[in-house]
Amino acid sequence: MRLPRITRRRLAVGLLLLLSLIGMGGAAAWLVPLPERLAAPHSVVIEYRDGTPAHVFLAPDERWRILTRARDIDPAYLRALFALEDKRFAWHPGVDPLAVVRAVVSNVTRRRRVSGASTLTMQLVRVLEPRPRTLFSKAIESFRAVQLELRMSKDDILASYLQFVPYGRNVEGVEAASLAYFGHRATHLSPAEIATLLAVPQNPNRRFPTPDNAERLKVARDEVARRLLEELALPLGPEQARVAPGAVLAEVRNTPVPRDLTPFPREAPHAAMWLRTKQPELSRLRTTLDAGTQRLAERLMRDAAADLATKGIHNGVAVVVDHERAEVLALVGSFDFFDVRHGGQIIGFDTPRSPGSALKPVIYAMGIDRGVVLPEHLVADIPESYGGYAPRNFDGRFMGLVRMEYALSQSLNLPFVNLLQRLGVERFLGTLRLAGVESLRSDPGYYGLSAAVGGLEVTPLELAGVYVMLAEDGRSRPLKILDDGKPIAEPRELLSPGAAWLTRRALALRDRPDFPARRQLTGLPAQVHWKTGTSFGHRDAWAAGSGPRHTAVVWLGNMDNSPSVHLVGADAAGPLLFDLLEAVGPRGRASVKEDSVPPPDLTSVEVCAYSGHLPTDACKERRKVYARRSAVPTQPCPYHQRVEVDAKTGLAVSPVCRSGRETETRVYLTWPASIRRWLTEQHRSLPEPPAYAPGCEPGGAEHAPEILSPAEGQVALLIPGMSPEQQEVPLEAEASHDRELTWFVNGKFLGKAKADERMWWTPAVGTHEILVTDDHGLSSRRVLVVRSRP
Repeated sequence: MRLPRITRRRLAVGLLLLLSLIGMGGAAAWLVPLPERLAAPHSVVIEYRDGTPAHVFLAPDERWRILTRARDIDPAYLRALFALEDKRFAWHPGVDPLAVVRAVVSNVTRRRRVSGASTLTMQLVRVLEPRPRTLFSKAIESFRAVQLELRMSKDDILASYLQFVPYGRNVEGVEAASLAYFGHRATHLSPAEIATLLAVPQNPNRRFPTPDNAERLKVARDEVARRLLEELALPLGPEQARVAPGAVLAEVRNTPVPRDLTPFPREAPHAAMWLRTKQPELSRLRTTLDAGTQRLAERLMRDAAADLATKGIHNGVAVVVDHERAEVLALVGSFDFFDVRHGGQIIGFDTPRSPGSALKPVIYAMGIDRGVVLPEHLVADIPESYGGYAPRNFDGRFMGLVRMEYALSQSLNLPFVNLLQRLGVERFLGTLRLAGVESLRSDPGYYGLSAAVGGLEVTPLELAGVYVMLAEDGRSRPLKILDDGKPIAEPRELLSPGAAWLTRRALALRDRPDFPARRQLTGLPAQVHWKTGTSFGHRDAWAAGSGPRHTAVVWLGNMDNSPSVHLVGADAAGPLLFDLLEAVGPRGRASVKEDSVPPPDLTSVEVCAYSGHLPTDACKERRKVYARRSAVPTQPCPYHQRVEVDAKTGLAVSPVCRSGRETETRVYLTWPASIRRWLTEQHRSLPEPPAYAPGCEPGGAEHAPEILSPAEGQVALLIPGMSPEQQEVPLEAEASHDRELTWFVNGKFLGKAKADERMWWTPAVGTHEILVTDDHGLSSRRVLVVRSRP
């Protein structure tokens, strides 16, 4: 059919105008800035380890708009998009000349607007810079489209279109629409979903999912599906490929359209907020969090919240880690994110708190590593003062002599304060820092011996890293929270495998105060070692431990630091820890025997069955224990003493008086003077070796008394307003039980006392020399500085 002359003239003018705009656009495209909205920030998406969204934040402009890459969208949707909207997207320069010719001919012939010839690039321009639908606006859109094509790649243009295409109200982009309409990502879409996502942008306000729009949306969707089937652009499944395409259309028509929006994922809110703050430059963060483990941990903590609230406990934190890979699987920051009254939005797992006794296992392992102690060693648990610091046990009682392993399982304080003093506080702190504890202050000397019992602060996430180190044979590496594709960091050995194994063995003992009462009936998960902790003043309750594959930490308390008598690690946090470890399960590695084989760096050594030290010839009963090959303690048993006695009188004799007597050798137990002194104060006594017969006192090499209090380098501080008589300093020394000690201060006689007794001195400000002399003339000196507290 021949077109009228006036029609041919309009067509020619339109084509000339288009060509002129394209020509001018090539020069101006580099001078005119790109649309500002291209740089608009996106919604931040926090993903679980499998890529499913865990939490989606609104973009700063209050829109749901997710950073999208074409490779993350179902390819079937992209094929349908090109077939419906822009068949020649791959090669046109922003404006499709063939589509323009077709549109001009069609519009002129029918004397009305039938087709706009808009490419995807032009549609993107229209979304970024809305304008009235005029010929002039069309010309600007064409220029902008050419500009985008010149300055952006096709992939970037397509990605921008997929991000900004409108879906009604404040929903933009295919990914956001798929989540809002169908509740899942756009990586896999059904034919009905593809048709829906293509139909809505044609008229978002009238097709946005609402009950009122449902019929219009259905009609539009079904029509899009019909057109796509005609173009062979709608995906056919294996079963559908064997039947007529009409069956696919019928399936689409029988699928209900969405009538409202699915709420965007808002799970793991504390972890999401924390990660967004730590990585503000990223719009999509793939984490190591496991959806099932996260939901399970949140449910367990939420179920416990109501009962704990009646006890004045309003905040709870849980951390779960796959200790084999050092990957964090769950992070619970508080019971209820929306409990603003009790600080529910504070990121609890990243908030430093006093760990109570939860770090004692590290001190225990370090002592074994350095050959200072063995699990079987007898250690003193008696009152002791360290320059004004006088630690006490949780129940206020003392046990006297206990095995080191027992001291750990019973969480006694004095043995660990003593052990930390021998190891050095800074060495202990250095190990914690290497294990990932970054909350510690760097001031030298800031922390004292109280660090052994909670006198520092760590976060639950940091404590999880420490227990991962114990579970992984003393090897530490940074906990991984973001799945950034980088290889797992090489571990650093901070403790020997043997020390870690012996520590786990002590922590697996179940005859202890923090054994959950209900677990006596229900049992414990296999192969679990754990430790609880309670901070001073009942402000923090902790439980940390590991199963075959998972390490978990539970913290309970109040973000306003208010105390509760129910904040006891064993009673409050412990049961939650076991529920958590049992729920996550061993997952393929449930062998209890696996941790029963000692590492090769341990060797079997013979020790005194009573003291745990290397046996002397006086030790009749002996046993085999494990110790590190390169760090076997060398101190001989100090408790058994072989004494030669007169067979008739039972009194001790020496070579100088042995002649003419019938003698025999007997073995006696002796205890340190500090233990004897404490027992005396408790009105208790122990059997002692016999005294020497008259004229039989031994000669030869003897040991001078060792001053125990005041300690070496101690500085005593006087409290203002309290009389010095109320602040007396105890004077104690280690010496044989039969010795009498004489004490002098600054050369002046103070008094005499037996080795089992304590002297008291009224302090005065200044530097003082303290001298102790026994009745054999042997002496020791110590300097004590006394200051007035400001």
